Amino acid sequence: MLIRPYTPADLPAVLALNNANVPELNELDADGVARLAGMAELALVAEVDGSFAGFCWTFGPGLEYDSLNYVWFSERYTDFCYLDRIAVHPDFRRFGVGRGFYAAVHDAMAGQRPVVLCEVNLRPPNETSLAFHQRVGFREVGQQDTDGGAKTVCLMEWRLA
Repeated sequence: MLIRPYTPADLPAVLALNNANVPELNELDADGVARLAGMAELALVAEVDGSFAGFCWTFGPGLEYDSLNYVWFSERYTDFCYLDRIAVHPDFRRFGVGRGFYAAVHDAMAGQRPVVLCEVNLRPPNETSLAFHQRVGFREVGQQDTDGGAKTVCLMEWRLA
């Protein structure tokens, strides 16, 4: 498996995978993918045997980003790495892609940021993701409703040593 920086050539694959993972991820159009990738502190892509296997984006503090969850964290933390999006293609689940992304985020952010933050859907439930994040070392720090009350998320932090 190769974890590498995102390039504009990855946009079609990222867009398709992002939108295949709604409601876990919010739907985007091509301009939205390009805008968010450009804002990202880390914009990573995974390949398995040369095939696109997933993507992962993180944001630092102080951005003009209208995500309710980013705003929630920004009101409570001054220095952080916000894990905004991670998605693994179904053909490559159970290949260690998610763990590879988290290892890359950890390696890049250790010594740079004190904490990695993210949210996981509680309603509709995303039990697989919640269990994965707990195994990695994330802990719940709050909950909030989003999408006009259609979703409830578990807000989580992972303290970096």
